[in-house]
Amino acid sequence: MRNARRQVRHERSVRRERSTAPGEAVVAVTGAARGIGQTLTQRLAASPNVSRVVAIDDHRGDVTGVTWRLADVRDPTLASRLDGVDVVIHADLDTSVDRDPRERRAFNLRGVQTVLTVAAAERIPRVVLISSAMVYGARPDNPVPLPEDAPLLAAADGSMAGDLLEIEQLARRSRRVNPSTEVCVARPAALVGDAMDTLLTRHFEAPRLLAVRGCEPRWQFCHVDDLASALELAATGAVSGDFAVGADGWLPQTEVEEISGLKSIELPARLTFGTAQRLHRLGVTPAPAAELHYAVYPWVVDCAALRAVGWTPAHDNATALRILLAGREGHRAVAGRRIARKEAAITAAAGTAAAIGAAAIVHQVRKKSQK
Repeated sequence: MRNARRQVRHERSVRRERSTAPGEAVVAVTGAARGIGQTLTQRLAASPNVSRVVAIDDHRGDVTGVTWRLADVRDPTLASRLDGVDVVIHADLDTSVDRDPRERRAFNLRGVQTVLTVAAAERIPRVVLISSAMVYGARPDNPVPLPEDAPLLAAADGSMAGDLLEIEQLARRSRRVNPSTEVCVARPAALVGDAMDTLLTRHFEAPRLLAVRGCEPRWQFCHVDDLASALELAATGAVSGDFAVGADGWLPQTEVEEISGLKSIELPARLTFGTAQRLHRLGVTPAPAAELHYAVYPWVVDCAALRAVGWTPAHDNATALRILLAGREGHRAVAGRRIARKEAAITAAAGTAAAIGAAAIVHQVRKKSQK
């Protein structure tokens, strides 16, 4: 009986001719009820390049014109929800700033592993994963912009960038083990848009911007709508492999200050990152010090693969920054942790952008008092 069941399944897979040609592909989106997945599902539902959209989440969302199938992406029974699908775009990632990093990583890795395993078993031609340009790492000597084939030099720690590095390793392993399923990876710049809440967006909720002495940050953003348009191209095979997504060019710190109305506080690198790591160990800040690199060092990407197929972003960096700033209304953050307005006012009165700045001021006062 077991062998007979396998034979039937194989014949069904062969008979069902899958297609990823424009207008013919059936595309499944995980995490379709919220965040990036919801934005993407709405776009694909209206796209002439997609035959049908299968929306997958653990609860039904409000996007209409799609086929909703409820599933936990970590559950192998996901296979039954992907029947008849040509492309899977996995958007069900946990990017929460405040969630326990171990729980977040366990969810993210298990979800990607399940999607890739099921896609291979079901002979689905293409899987698209969402990573981030953060995997390249933020360094003072990074070329601006970084080419898409630059080495992935992010810190393999407990940060979100560490999660994404492991996801990219899973993608590479899947390509070797299951070459019949194409795996594409989208690497967006700093994401902005409705409901986007990351350490980088919270950087702009502080009374001041942090800068490291001797290094000028360069800011590049990616609006979620532009990411969705790039993922649509990946769904139909117009772009493949590993590709970056972001607005053209970048903003220098001076222009960011002008647009935001925020001033910068400049500190030495050693003091900045040393204090940040101590605060993280004490539980004051939600992420390792390495994550702070993305707010002070460049990680601008060249979106050459998308440009080659005629893709252009609808939002430039200045527009994306203004959208980010509009979304921060009512929020105040210190070192990535949201705080009450009263506490933020006290912090601002002390003349600091974050707990790191406060620690630096305390450090300087103590040195003076010891003289």
